[in-house]
Amino acid sequence: MSLKNEAQSGYGTKKFYKEYVSGMSRDRISKELTADTDRLKLLYKEAVEDIERSQGQQLPGHVKLLRVFTDLTQRLNPTRRLAFGLGSVSFVSHYLISFFGLENILFFSGLLLPFGFISMFLLLLVELLEKSDVQKEIDLARDIQLSLLPGTSLNKENLEIYSFAHTAKEVGGDYLDVIDTDKGTYVIIADVSGKGLTAALYMVRMQALVNMIVAKEHPTPKELFIQLNNYVKSNSRDKTFVTGCVAYFPNDKEEFEYVRAGHNIPVYYNRERDTTYNLKADGFALGMTNSNLLEKHLEVKKFHFKPGDSILLYTDGLNEARNFRGEEYGEERIQSLMEIYGSLHAKTIVKKVQSSLEAFIGQESPLDDITFTCVHRPE
Repeated sequence: MSLKNEAQSGYGTKKFYKEYVSGMSRDRISKELTADTDRLKLLYKEAVEDIERSQGQQLPGHVKLLRVFTDLTQRLNPTRRLAFGLGSVSFVSHYLISFFGLENILFFSGLLLPFGFISMFLLLLVELLEKSDVQKEIDLARDIQLSLLPGTSLNKENLEIYSFAHTAKEVGGDYLDVIDTDKGTYVIIADVSGKGLTAALYMVRMQALVNMIVAKEHPTPKELFIQLNNYVKSNSRDKTFVTGCVAYFPNDKEEFEYVRAGHNIPVYYNRERDTTYNLKADGFALGMTNSNLLEKHLEVKKFHFKPGDSILLYTDGLNEARNFRGEEYGEERIQSLMEIYGSLHAKTIVKKVQSSLEAFIGQESPLDDITFTCVHRPE
């Protein structure tokens, strides 16, 4: 066991160097360079390629350069854009004056290079400080979002629930909720289209609405999804859609009621037959169609849920997780794990899936949010 020396030491060149190069591993630098290259490609696509496609002709080289430069500078506020422009002009003017040998004629030529350097340095410093402030706000948003997620486990007399959630970015769009009422327990899992802050905000709004509806009306799973669809479709300009599953486990019955709105098919383990089933049920994703049509096509199913039975519900981040060879984790692995471990406790099943996933992806970072939860009826 190694002990960290927490005694304060002097701040010298060696410590400065260690702090400066911290995190500069080969893999991380490679991934971040790739991410930055992708951002530049996206900038070029928006500034040049989309325009060329709409006009049906190639733009001249200098026009391409000006469009990229303009799109880049438009991301700065007016004051910083002015500083960037003056700094750029100073650099170009300095080298043009040197090229034409005009240093002795123009008395201010010696100030151009330091002015350009200082303006660019200050601009970079301010941008870094602003990015740091934004990162702090995103970290706060992540903390708030995580605090809204249900606890990892719920243990009742006849029900065990254990969950796992990992976001691909600082905040995510996967929604997981376990709502325990006097009559029974709702387990809701959903995936908001998109990733990042926009999806996360949508998820938080969805969670608040779900809890309000359940507390006020105690709806069936189908009724809950119909009301959620009304909410998603309420804004005609909003193109967001949500896939999801709801399973309701009444306290007084060994069964559950279940609906699926275009989401990944959960895996059900039946202890009596020692086999697994895919819980297929028809239904459109929320936001894809009006509520009248959704009500006609949203299929309600009921299944026995006896001691030893288990259900695994998950988002597509699990089965679509990739290793370094680009291979997907796949639904077959999930099915196989449930066949082997489905009779065990919910926490054990989730830990087995988590370990299998981590071994599969290795050092690769997930590209999508990964969320799954297991419901088990103990014997």
